[in-house]
Amino acid sequence: MKITPQCVVALTWTLKDTLGDELDALDEPVEFLLGGNDLLASIEEALQGHSDGDTLELHLEPENAFGDYDENLVFLEPRTIFPAELEEGMTFDGAAIPAGASPQIPQEHIYTVTDIYPEHVVLDGNHPLGGIAIRLTLKVDSVREATQQEIAQGSLGTGFFKLQPLTPGNGTLH
Repeated sequence: MKITPQCVVALTWTLKDTLGDELDALDEPVEFLLGGNDLLASIEEALQGHSDGDTLELHLEPENAFGDYDENLVFLEPRTIFPAELEEGMTFDGAAIPAGASPQIPQEHIYTVTDIYPEHVVLDGNHPLGGIAIRLTLKVDSVREATQQEIAQGSLGTGFFKLQPLTPGNGTLH
């Protein structure tokens, strides 16, 4: 079966920066809904017309990957408003930033704790790969038609390319 809009594709990949440093690898196939919210639009477009066993080599500039880096999404907040078990790499939903934080923090972003100082915490609302051009090697493991339920949900819930807020103490992106 060829990949078409609103099908399910199982992928493995290697994600590298432009210097060739590996950023992420997915060795076991994971299913994604095309035409939903699981993949970046540039990846969905590149996959169209391919089938089982195909390998794609993609070079994505920031605007086609995780966006340009926006320094206006970096905030220095008081350390005292955060829990004692705070760690670098933890994330917070913008709508759930602790009381006492800057009122200028846009609520529609996910914020990553990038630095912790005795008096302050640095929160960054950019995607961790924002501003970075990436090289992505994708292998299509399988393709199948999406069910009506999958199409209605708009996602298979895999969201590897979407940053999700984490539970305190869980330091992984996916």
